[in-house]
Amino acid sequence: MVEMIRYGDLKIETCRDVYEPAEDTFLLADNLDVREGERVLEIGTGTGLVAIKASEKADVTATDINPAAVECARKNATLNCSRLRVLQGDLFDPVRGDKFDVILFNTPYLPMGEEDLTEDPIDLAWNGGPDGRRVIDRFLDDVAEHLKPGGRVQLVQSSLSDTRRTLERLRSLGFDAEVTASERYFFEEIVLIRAIMKARDPL
Repeated sequence: MVEMIRYGDLKIETCRDVYEPAEDTFLLADNLDVREGERVLEIGTGTGLVAIKASEKADVTATDINPAAVECARKNATLNCSRLRVLQGDLFDPVRGDKFDVILFNTPYLPMGEEDLTEDPIDLAWNGGPDGRRVIDRFLDDVAEHLKPGGRVQLVQSSLSDTRRTLERLRSLGFDAEVTASERYFFEEIVLIRAIMKARDPL
């Protein structure tokens, strides 16, 4: 069932087969670190809520692997008179060669086995594989090459998919990384990680 969600001044229409904004979405939206005129990439945009909020200040590109989400985000961008570029594809595939000041990602972080899957497109929004890290680790493999010097990452994940491992991996890649916000629920903690690419020493 299609519903209209209000977030501040934004009107966001939910769409069939697209992840509906929830606590993790609002954790990122409430704590956006986006500055005037920056180039921003949001991966896994869903309904487009976070990207549309970011586009109030920044030049935003949003991607999603789910074609229904791409259509939904475009619809919501129009509804909110947002200048938003929305591309369909897996992680960084649609923006190969591009670099951004900020990269946002509310990751598919739930540990899931094959028996948990419905084979609907919505699975892509939360299926993190057996340990919850299948998509997170692929993202971390490529994120540095798509950031400008001093660029920032804001990433949402669950304690179920090993927050410490993500922080350690980011630090090994040359980022200053820390948890900047979190929400605790009865079986997990949802965290927002902020990572800043450290300047490289000249050779």
